[in-house]
Amino acid sequence: MSFRSVLIVLLALVFGGAAALGITVMRRPEPPPPPPQIETVPVVVAATDVARFTTISSDHLRVKQLPKDAVPPNALTRIEDAAGRVTLVPLYYDEPVLDVKLASHGAGRGMAPGIEKGKRAFTIQTPNVASGVAGFILPGNKVDVLLTVSGNGANDPSGGGLTVTLLQDVEILAVDQRVEAPADNKVDANQLRSVTLLVTPNEAAKLDLGQNKGTLHLSLRNPEDTVRAPTRKATLVEIGLLEEKPVEPDKSAGEPSLPPPPLEILAVRGTQQEVIYLRPVAKGRDGR
Repeated sequence: MSFRSVLIVLLALVFGGAAALGITVMRRPEPPPPPPQIETVPVVVAATDVARFTTISSDHLRVKQLPKDAVPPNALTRIEDAAGRVTLVPLYYDEPVLDVKLASHGAGRGMAPGIEKGKRAFTIQTPNVASGVAGFILPGNKVDVLLTVSGNGANDPSGGGLTVTLLQDVEILAVDQRVEAPADNKVDANQLRSVTLLVTPNEAAKLDLGQNKGTLHLSLRNPEDTVRAPTRKATLVEIGLLEEKPVEPDKSAGEPSLPPPPLEILAVRGTQQEVIYLRPVAKGRDGR
């Protein structure tokens, strides 16, 4: 093969390889552009679950970088802004801590900072208060309060007792000393001794009078049901449990007259004797 032929073959191979490489490069997709830089800001989040009415410490909190667009309003950015304050609602792990979920600085400790203005926390001290719902009442539930009073006196129109709906749609702040629901969402009714309710001052006065004059019970209601239901008192007369008293005789009329004894007639027939009794016949209205 001549030098010219070899050169042509080499050039053909070079140009063919270059063309193939060019086609491969043209068919290769372009690499994606680098992701945009997301702007983040420091946000205080809960380092653990924190119960309601708990005084926050630095151990409950940590700072986490979150996208600026995802940070909710009123989120705290410094741990010192939250430390020493009381939680008004439960906080959960990794949840941003909002200013509105904490009581103000200097508001105190315990439950008191969580009571909204114009309301009162009133505790019902009676072991019978939850018997109607078998211990299923939990902190945060809504209930109606029923009052049962025993009647007095012979002329009591209730027939001896009545029950009325004293309050409706009342929030439970605590069951005994527990402000959070247990894991099994049930409280042992045998160990239940008190329930603390969030009420107005007038409602607190009604509860105090009711538990001193009668027995209070709770009726559990759906938390989304906030409409006051029309109610009426229930009495023994209304439900048919009143037993009628026996009618006593009128002593002013004197002792009732007894019927006269029957007349005895001795009849003798030969050697036989027979006694015949004759009873008087009652007269009719016309005297006959």
